[in-house]
Amino acid sequence: MGSLKRSALAPKTFPRISGIAGVALKTARAGIKSAGRDDLLLVTLDRGTKVAGVFTRSATASAPVQWSRKVAASGKARAILINSGNANTFTGAQGVADVRSTVAMAARTAGCRSSDVLIASTGVIGEPLPVNRIENALLRVQSSRRTASWLDAARAIGTTDTYPKGATRRTCIGDTEVSLSGIAKGSGMIAPDMATMLAFIFTDAKLPAPVLRALLKEGIRTSFNCITVDSDTSTSDTVLLAATGQAANRSPQSVTAPQLKAFRAALKELLTDLAVQVVRDGEGASKFITVDVSGAASSAEARKAALAIANSPLVKTAIAGEDANWGRIIMAVGKSGARLFQHRLAISIGGITITDGGERVPSYDEDEVTTHLKGTDISIAVDLGVGRSRSRVWTCDLTHDYIRINADYRT
Repeated sequence: MGSLKRSALAPKTFPRISGIAGVALKTARAGIKSAGRDDLLLVTLDRGTKVAGVFTRSATASAPVQWSRKVAASGKARAILINSGNANTFTGAQGVADVRSTVAMAARTAGCRSSDVLIASTGVIGEPLPVNRIENALLRVQSSRRTASWLDAARAIGTTDTYPKGATRRTCIGDTEVSLSGIAKGSGMIAPDMATMLAFIFTDAKLPAPVLRALLKEGIRTSFNCITVDSDTSTSDTVLLAATGQAANRSPQSVTAPQLKAFRAALKELLTDLAVQVVRDGEGASKFITVDVSGAASSAEARKAALAIANSPLVKTAIAGEDANWGRIIMAVGKSGARLFQHRLAISIGGITITDGGERVPSYDEDEVTTHLKGTDISIAVDLGVGRSRSRVWTCDLTHDYIRINADYRT
């Protein structure tokens, strides 16, 4: 992360995140891929912490994902171990054994059982995990009293990220104030399917595991599942939500409980904040793009059309080149499979109407669109002319730097 130029789309500063009661962070330098920075994060959680997780649907899911699915299903955890630089994916029986070994090490460090440890790995696929390096790093963690900041933690989990990603919110459950804080990593191989890259969210709220699970799935639907950088879904995608129960709120028994309204909104806001930060750090990105599709027969159809636009290399390269080639949007929508009425199809870029009623409007001025494309935040809106459903997707442009970064990823 340190050797890459910071994205021009990055936030100016990392947010000021206060601690979450019942959560302790420690980082270490294992030297998995780069010897110059911390690449291991151990999060310890107080007894009684409830957890929920959402993971990749990739048929080649990593060994850490397969382990963490089982732990998350139990609804409780005491520790999370995250490493960057090696995904421990497609590593066969040895990869599974390495998960068991590193989980056992983390359990000893955290003072809990292996079955209470979640694990996440990100980095190169197909390479053996250097377990001895992780073991040595955990021994240093165990002997050190130093705790890490949220900024330290966000940096430790990054790979090709050019900046650390974090977010925080305060809200209430009933009359009780609660806090939410989270970190994420992701820059390339971003096209989530029920999750994204790596993201970890923590709250001091008292929430039962089934409610936590429902809240996370609901929040991901309109945040992490609505971003794409390069249409490639990672084998390691993991989002975890942990509730330590240290706040004094009454524990709601249903996700629709009235006292949860503000918390639900805050969680969705935080998840969206992190998801957008990932797109703004898309590998080689110079433009942040919002795609809004309306007039669809269903929200699923709207999302299908929006993703077809957001994933089109032709659309993304045109925007990178600041070329108002709106015909490429017509192409992407047409191939998406979403139902549309061509004689009602309307397209605008930057709020400037380009087509309506199935053809280009007489007043269209390409210079106005070109001016908009010279900015860094680009908006595309499409009305399919069929129904009332809509969807929003975020993406970025596709530049020469994306090729450079990925051509040299392992060197």
